[in-house]
Amino acid sequence: MTHWPEQRLAPPDPATYDARQQEIHDAILAGPRGRVRGPLAVWLHRPELAARAQDLGRYCRYDTSLDPRLSELAILVMARLYGAEFEWFAHKPQGLKAGLSPAAVEAIRTGAEPDLPDPEESVVYRFSRRALEDRAVDDALYAEAEAVLGTQRLVDLVGVLGYYTLISLTLNVFRISPPPEAAPELP
Repeated sequence: MTHWPEQRLAPPDPATYDARQQEIHDAILAGPRGRVRGPLAVWLHRPELAARAQDLGRYCRYDTSLDPRLSELAILVMARLYGAEFEWFAHKPQGLKAGLSPAAVEAIRTGAEPDLPDPEESVVYRFSRRALEDRAVDDALYAEAEAVLGTQRLVDLVGVLGYYTLISLTLNVFRISPPPEAAPELP
């Protein structure tokens, strides 16, 4: 997926925010993200959606039981499978910073099978792919994921995948691209 030709829905103009939009905008700005962009900015058209999505997103991004390396791996798998260029742009640096190997990230980007010798990374990658492509996982993969990650981290992984499905769908439907200076990376 390349940059979209034109974004379908721009974020509301901050000069026209009502009180609730301003409140949500300020809460997002004051949180760990430190800025309002991408799907969160567009969701401000419906401030209650933005508020609830921001709360869930904060949990999925910053507060789950998953190591950031594993969360970012799942998010990159999601971005690649959805062709969500903005998501890739936003999370590739985070994944590398969290400890994912550049070779694995590049393999995911190109659609190749990454070499993931770490059992946690391997199961997160395979579980994410199956869950996203098949909308289910077979018993063997489920049992392996539960054995490697434990129940709590497996539940959090499914939550991360669900939240980033919402993100990726929002990005693609409204054609939200990375900034123009960011070169497209997804095939």
